[in-house]
Amino acid sequence: MDILPTIREQLSSVPQSPGVYLWKDAQGRVLYVGKAKLLRNRMRQYISGQDERAQIPLMMEQVDSFEYLVTQSEHESLILEKNLIHQFDPPYNVDFKDDKSYPFIAITKGDVFPAIKYTREKKVASSRYFGPYTDSRAARMMVDVARRVVPICSSSCVEWKRLKRKLENGQAQTAGESTGIRPCFDYHVGLGPGPCAGICSPEQYRSNVQRIERFLSGHRREFLESIEDEMHDAAADLDFERAARCKTRLDTIRSLEDRQHVVLSPRLDADVIGFFREETITGVHVFVVREGVVNISNEFILDKGLDIPDDDLIETFLIRYYEQATDIPRQVILATVPEETAVLEEWLTTRLDSPFKAKVTLKVPSRGEKLDLLHLAQRNAKHTLLRYKVRTRYDEERINTALLQLESALALPAAPLRIECFDVSTIHGRHSVASMVVFSAGMPDKSQYRRFKIQMDSDEANDFAMMSEVLGRRFAAQRMEDERFGRKPDLLIVDGGKPQLTAALRQLERLGLSDIPVAGLAKQDEELIVPWSEHPVILPSGSAALYLVKQVRDEAHRFAITFHRELRDKAMKASVLDDVVGLGPIRKKLLLKAFGSMRRLKAATIEELSAVDGIPVAVAEELYAVLQQFNRV
Repeated sequence: MDILPTIREQLSSVPQSPGVYLWKDAQGRVLYVGKAKLLRNRMRQYISGQDERAQIPLMMEQVDSFEYLVTQSEHESLILEKNLIHQFDPPYNVDFKDDKSYPFIAITKGDVFPAIKYTREKKVASSRYFGPYTDSRAARMMVDVARRVVPICSSSCVEWKRLKRKLENGQAQTAGESTGIRPCFDYHVGLGPGPCAGICSPEQYRSNVQRIERFLSGHRREFLESIEDEMHDAAADLDFERAARCKTRLDTIRSLEDRQHVVLSPRLDADVIGFFREETITGVHVFVVREGVVNISNEFILDKGLDIPDDDLIETFLIRYYEQATDIPRQVILATVPEETAVLEEWLTTRLDSPFKAKVTLKVPSRGEKLDLLHLAQRNAKHTLLRYKVRTRYDEERINTALLQLESALALPAAPLRIECFDVSTIHGRHSVASMVVFSAGMPDKSQYRRFKIQMDSDEANDFAMMSEVLGRRFAAQRMEDERFGRKPDLLIVDGGKPQLTAALRQLERLGLSDIPVAGLAKQDEELIVPWSEHPVILPSGSAALYLVKQVRDEAHRFAITFHRELRDKAMKASVLDDVVGLGPIRKKLLLKAFGSMRRLKAATIEELSAVDGIPVAVAEELYAVLQQFNRV
């Protein structure tokens, strides 16, 4: 039963108000949560087919009902959407691929003497958290670095735990009080201020806590001058032990700057976020820049990729990331900003909660160091994705799934371990070429690639005849006797629709190879045209099989286009040099040998051309004139 007419009728009662909508299946499971400025208009786009996201048709086939919640503003709908996604975990919303808890650094500010600790939980309201970190080693290292700069107790210290129990039982602790307790080891090595032995008062300790919060927030340069003054004062007082500790703290801070490979403006405080997307997966890299220094580099994997629009991917990531992040910057740098930028900026500004009424902005840089840093973040996002795929064997699992899906969808006798794809490239019948690419076990086998110059004479493009010619040459008897090409493909794909498929089938029948499974790939809708059905095979959006078929098709197209351009460029170069009076084959070779490439030859002056041995000045002048005309084309 087609439920969409019923849903279309029910949508007439949905108000034109801001809010959140939930699409559900027949079992009541929430498939997708979205927000809208005008609920009815937005939800109707799903029914009418105006939503161009590739995943929507597949989702709407499963939709049986919907719910909606009205809010007073877009800002409220953003927050409600975020909470409902957390609650229901819908399969069609973007999510972290590895949805684990991320490390944080916590300051237990609910204690009289707050301690620092590494944690993966954010449950204590009185504690202040810094992060998230995606590298647990980096988080643990930062705890150690922070304590070297500003002494503070560790939550794992036995003496700190004893002191905490004592204070919770109502026993006072003041500086200078003789406790009979020897200072802990951390005090002796300069990592703790010694409240366990009564050496540090709560007021003095509170000052250390404020300073370490500033340090963990990225404000590090302010420490250099104060610690350096303290070191000089200690040396003047002949307190060389304290001076040595100050020197260690200075070296620690400077070592963090030495690790910074990118030199930025000291006033730059921003988060720079780069994305690298493949068909069904995305790598994200976040540079947390404070005072011109990249304090943290975080990386994430998202479970959606090119199958959803940029707006959805970026907006969802920003919400998921900044609902966890404790340090909100005043500027977030991206390659593109979502359509509802104002709503996101309002929400981020609320999260910043600046006492100076500062606002958060989303920015797309056009030049300078911000653009350079964005490009660096994008390159790192690519490597983030590559590392994840290697670590999880993602490609292997996806390829195995793709081959099994193709076997089922195309009714093949076995999984297509060898796929051959052919594509023709021509312009009005000139410089016509064809490519053959081979995928073995789902991976490109470039040693098997072949390209063909079309031999037939034609004044216009005739893809069907050209495809017949190429297949006839590929599957000719002498070629099939070649060990490298004797094996027939498990699946043959021709780039094109029904006419190209018909041409391929007729040629294979003439060659006695009708047993080779053949499919045509329509360019516009990426449908597979098969000979055994009037209707095309439509692979599910986001499926591993669709990703593999598109990869095969794109590789064949790239290979054909590259060869076509080579032939066209050679022909163009030859025709240009042929127009020069007095320039024969020998002089052409002399020129190309002297300049090495046509590009350098076109950029040469008359003096440089005539300086080549065997090239008269008159010929050089004529050549220069012709090349100038060529350059203006």
